[in-house]
Amino acid sequence: MSRASASAKINLALVVGPTRDDGYHEVATVMQRIDLTDRIEVEPARANRVDGFADDTLVRGALELLTAETGKAWHALIEKHIPVAAGLGGGSSDAATALSLASATLPEPLPSDRLAALAATLGADVPFFLTEGPQLATGIGAELEPLDLPQDYWIVLVLPAGVTKASTADVYRAFDGGEGFSERRDSLRAALSRVRAAEDLAALPPNDLATSPLADELRSIGAFRADVSGAGPAVYGLFLDDDEAARASGLLRARGRVWITAPAWYG
Repeated sequence: MSRASASAKINLALVVGPTRDDGYHEVATVMQRIDLTDRIEVEPARANRVDGFADDTLVRGALELLTAETGKAWHALIEKHIPVAAGLGGGSSDAATALSLASATLPEPLPSDRLAALAATLGADVPFFLTEGPQLATGIGAELEPLDLPQDYWIVLVLPAGVTKASTADVYRAFDGGEGFSERRDSLRAALSRVRAAEDLAALPPNDLATSPLADELRSIGAFRADVSGAGPAVYGLFLDDDEAARASGLLRARGRVWITAPAWYG
């Protein structure tokens, strides 16, 4: 049995452009793993099977892709802790982790570029979870560039109660603000080039796709940056001091589920 943690992510910035000919939007987004994880176990089996999370489709899809590639099969077990459909990439992370673990059981594991190609067929952000460290994702989100960003801050993560999220695809379809994308993408790159300390992350542009009053509330109680992650509804606030993060967490517990976490360099 092979096992590993599958980290959630937050989007430290998300710049969205117009719809492409293939139906996807151009994006430029900064993705950062956080220390909120699912647990994935994989072992060879006679037929593919996924247990532990009844709503899974992505891990099963990952195993089926590998079966088509190799003729082998696996049993995967998901221990779920990342909230579902929250903008935190839990399903994509689970799929990437299962793909990597299953490949590692082969006599000749698949090369990393082939794993990344398979991952991209499952979802634009799945290849990110096969990499290490923060990344700038462009194109539809699958073209990755490693970033050297500060990791010395605390994250207060809030999943607001009573918020029903439309599907990510629906959120993107409703987006109509893609004008000036090239300039806004260049502004993001310029802001990234000036990041030296954690506080400099405050200068990154806000999420184009989703907003939340909770971000304003997090800033009002000490976060140096706060925004929605991905298509939401999860909202994060970044804090330099763990005591400030703990205080903010306590103040927001009546608003929904709250976690105090930190950047996770490795997946």
